[in-house]
Amino acid sequence: MHQATSSFSPPALWRRLVLTLDMIRFEHSVFALPFALTGALLGWRAVGYPLNGMAAKLGWIVLAMVGARSAAMAFNRVLDADIDARNPRTKARHIPAGLLSRTFAWGFIAATSAVFLLAAGMLNPLCFRLAPVALGVVFFYSWTKRFTPLSHVVLGFALGIAPSAAWIAMTGSLDPRIIWLTAAVTLWTAGFDIIYSCQDYEFDQREGLFSLPAKLGIAGALLTARFFHIAMIACLAILALSLGGGIPAWLGIGVVAALLLYEHSLVHSNDLSRVDAAFFTVNGWVGMLFFGFWAFDILSAMPGLHLLGN
Repeated sequence: MHQATSSFSPPALWRRLVLTLDMIRFEHSVFALPFALTGALLGWRAVGYPLNGMAAKLGWIVLAMVGARSAAMAFNRVLDADIDARNPRTKARHIPAGLLSRTFAWGFIAATSAVFLLAAGMLNPLCFRLAPVALGVVFFYSWTKRFTPLSHVVLGFALGIAPSAAWIAMTGSLDPRIIWLTAAVTLWTAGFDIIYSCQDYEFDQREGLFSLPAKLGIAGALLTARFFHIAMIACLAILALSLGGGIPAWLGIGVVAALLLYEHSLVHSNDLSRVDAAFFTVNGWVGMLFFGFWAFDILSAMPGLHLLGN
């Protein structure tokens, strides 16, 4: 009885929460969040830069993004716990290692899903109506590796819907032009996830999992990742042309292209020792620098700020 009570004491709950945030790699929210914020700023510009309620909308967008990603990552860890336990690379993850229970993880999933739905409801009616669909997409990814090598693309789309969702949050409707940013994020994520999954090539083949490296081999998978990233740059270029991006926006695309070129220089079919640097470090900079350049481009076009420069 004493153990049961102490396990639910504030320090114990706090420790579980910290472990859960570590399990879902909470800090990796930085990957897709900058693109979501870019979509939000583009939508804000499209409706004429209204200042009323802008800060609140950005806050709810961030909360929705973090809530959805946290729920999806925790769901993936629960669903894959048995697979992770058999994989030498992942057997030390929190649930297989017994650091967290499935029950606690399910509670975290429910709580973060509720946060996402609340944030969507606070944005506008269309966001709230589409929120269950978005949750369905991000949860669906966790099953895909069991039946299709396109699981990487599904993961990409799960992150890629964020910029379009942020646009809807700002404008109340969807403009087809923002879909180019969704396509770019989809291709970018699919590409770096393919690179990361090359580490599990032998395990996926042995387990009968449908990753692209298991299907095409490591060399073929890396070639596909390069193609996806080239296609991402093309989508960003079309986005800039469609929405009238200025010089900073084009510079941002150039920086992203350079970073992706560097990422692919780090990994080779016979040397995956620098996959972590390619996956974590480079891709973190991709999102943040892209947002920095595009945010500057968008904000510099504000009437008041533009006048200050003349």
